[in-house]
Amino acid sequence: METLQEDKEYNWREVKLPLLIPVIPEPGLERETGERRRGRDILVAIDHAPNSKHAFDWALIHLCRLSDTIHLIHAVSSVQNTVVYETSQQLMEKLAVDALQVAMVRTVARIVQGDAGKVICNEAERIKPAAVVMSTRGRSLVQSVLQGSVSEYCFHHCKSAPVIIVPGKEDGDESLI
Repeated sequence: METLQEDKEYNWREVKLPLLIPVIPEPGLERETGERRRGRDILVAIDHAPNSKHAFDWALIHLCRLSDTIHLIHAVSSVQNTVVYETSQQLMEKLAVDALQVAMVRTVARIVQGDAGKVICNEAERIKPAAVVMSTRGRSLVQSVLQGSVSEYCFHHCKSAPVIIVPGKEDGDESLI
């Protein structure tokens, strides 16, 4: 698979999702207006953390409709590293199957090289989604100020609507910022 470069600091690779996932046809025409129905684009920033999976599941349950497209974005240090690429690809394939089984939505996956906050904001600018869904680690205010936070960066710099899923104290307890 070729690495494409849009500019000096923006390398990315598309993820080919498994063939067992059927291609969902374009939506038909609306009865009243005769215009083509178009679903929303929803960007979900993922990584290998359980909070990320929780945010993905939240997006499937609370945001997605049948004609929507989920764009999975994973920021990595290098798209050339085959181990990193393959583990990310396996994660995205599993999430794409989950998306089809739970919400019957189309999934597009992309692995992007760079700083996670900047990558998510750049992808949101490119895709122009209805929402950018991401998780947070649930750290305290002091820890996030001292160490920095991807979700906080995206909250301040993303032009699309960021939806930040905060992990609950107990299973099933979820809150939204």
